[in-house]
Amino acid sequence: MHRPALAPEYHRMAVGSRLLAMAILGIPTLVFGERSTLVGLGVLGLTWLLATAAERVRWVGPVALVVEAAVVGLVAALSLEGSSTLIAALALPPFTAGLRKGVRGVAAALSVELVVLVAVTSSSYGALEAEQASSVLTSVLTGIGLGLIASYVHAQLNRPPDPLTPYRDAQRLLRDLIDLSGNLGSGLDAATHGSRIAVMVRDELPLLAVSVHVPRQDELTPLVTGAMSTTVDEDSMSGVATAAQEKRTPQIAGQAFAIPLVTEVGVVGVVAGILPPRLDPRRLLASGRFDAVGAALDAAAVHLDTALLFSKLRDAATADERRRLAREMHDGVAQDIASLGYLVDALAASPSTPAQAEMLQRLRDRITTVVTEVRLSVQTLRTDAEASESLGAAISGLARHLSESSGIPIRVAVDERTTRLRSEIESELLRIAQEAMTNAVRHSGATSIEVDCRVAAPTAEIVVRDDGHGLGRARPDSFGLDIMRERAALIDADLSIASDQPRGTVVKVRVPSRHARTSPTRDGDSDRVSV
Repeated sequence: MHRPALAPEYHRMAVGSRLLAMAILGIPTLVFGERSTLVGLGVLGLTWLLATAAERVRWVGPVALVVEAAVVGLVAALSLEGSSTLIAALALPPFTAGLRKGVRGVAAALSVELVVLVAVTSSSYGALEAEQASSVLTSVLTGIGLGLIASYVHAQLNRPPDPLTPYRDAQRLLRDLIDLSGNLGSGLDAATHGSRIAVMVRDELPLLAVSVHVPRQDELTPLVTGAMSTTVDEDSMSGVATAAQEKRTPQIAGQAFAIPLVTEVGVVGVVAGILPPRLDPRRLLASGRFDAVGAALDAAAVHLDTALLFSKLRDAATADERRRLAREMHDGVAQDIASLGYLVDALAASPSTPAQAEMLQRLRDRITTVVTEVRLSVQTLRTDAEASESLGAAISGLARHLSESSGIPIRVAVDERTTRLRSEIESELLRIAQEAMTNAVRHSGATSIEVDCRVAAPTAEIVVRDDGHGLGRARPDSFGLDIMRERAALIDADLSIASDQPRGTVVKVRVPSRHARTSPTRDGDSDRVSV
C-alpha cells in the first residue's frame, strides 16, 4: 500500500522541538549538572541527531522513533539517582511520534519509554521515592498533552485536500461581504469615492485641475478628472502621478503635483493637480502641506481601495460567467444544431420530390446561419477587453470575426493614447460596440460598416455607422437597444441611436457623459467630477 510522504512541516517541527529540548535541558545541566548528567545529555543529543537523520529514510523512520523513546527512557531512569533535570526528556518522544504517526505513535512512544524506565528502575533501585515518582508523572503527563497536540497537527498535515474548500471559503467571504455591505455608508462605487477625494483636495488647495489615478496592471489610469480652466495641460498630471506612485511620497513637476494614496497594503491610488502660477509647489512641498493633505486622505484611501477591490471581484465573476456560457454554447447548443445539419444532409441526398429538395435546402441554409450566429456569439463571449492590448484592439478583433463570418466589410479606425480607461468602462464600451456591430450585420441589410474609436483616458467616444435601411419599428422580442442603454447608464455615458442620412444608422457612445460636471463642486452628499 502506498504511504504518503512526510510533509515538510513535520521535519521542521521535529528538528525545532529537539533543539528546544536540548536548550531546556542543557542550560541547567551545564550550569549545575554533574558529570553523569552531562554524559546523559550527550547521549540524548546524539540520539536526537541520529533520529533526525534517520527519519528521512522511510523504512528507518518508525524504528528511529522506537529507539529514541527507549534511549530517553533509559537516560531518564539512570538519572533518577542524581539530578532530575533529564527526566523532563520523557515529554519529547510522544510529541515527535505524534507528529509522525498520530495517536498510535504517541501510545507507542509512551509505552516504550515507560517499559524501559520501569524495567531499569525496578532492577537497579527498587521502588521510586515520592519526589522521583512525582517528576516522572509530571513529565509523562506533559508528554501526553504534547502528544495529543502533535496528533492533531499530524491529522491536519495529512488531511486529504477537499475540492470544496475554495467554495466554502468563497461562501464565507461572500456572506461576510453581504453582512458588511449594510454598514458601508459611502457605497462601493469607485468613481464616487474618487470624486470625493478630488473634492477634498480642491477644498485644501486652490487648483486649476485635479485628477485621481488608480493602478491598472503596470500603469496608472485616470479614475476622475476635473479642470477649472480650459488652458491647463491635464496630461502633465500623469507623469508626476506615476512618480508619486513609485516613490510613495508627494512629487512635483512644474506647477503639477501628485500625492500618493497609501494604505496598509501599499499605494492604492494617486491624486494629482495643477496649481495656479501664483503658488510655488516647492514651498508647499517643503512646508509639509502635501504630506498633511495626504494624511487627511487616509480614510478616503481605504474607501477607494475597498471600492476598487469590489470592482475587481465583480469583473472576475462576470468574466467567469461569460466563459462558462461560451463553453456551454459551444459544446452543447452549437453541436446539437450542427448534428441537425448532418441529418438534413442525409435526407437531402435522396429527396422524394423537387419541392421537398427545395425545402430541405432552405432548412440546411437556415441551420448554417444559426450555427454561424451561435459560433459568433461564442467568440463574442470569449472576447475580453482586459485581455486585449487596448480597447481599440478588442473592438478590431470583434470586427474582424464579424466581417469574416458575415462577409460584410467592417472598417475600424482607432485613435487612442497609451493610458487605458478603467477596466469596467472598457468592458461596457466593448459590449456596446459589439451589440451595435452585431445589430448592423444581422438586421440592417448593410453592405458596409464603419467604426470610429477615439480614446484619451478618462474620455472615450465610439461611433458605429452602417449604410443599411436605418431604424425600423422595434420588435417586441428584441432587447439589444435596451441593453446598450443600460450599459451606458452603468458607466455614466451618453448613448445616441439615430438614422443617418441619406441612409443607415449611427450609434454613438461617449464617456463621460456631456451632462457630467467637469469641475469638483459640492451637491449635498454627492460630490462628483468627470469620470
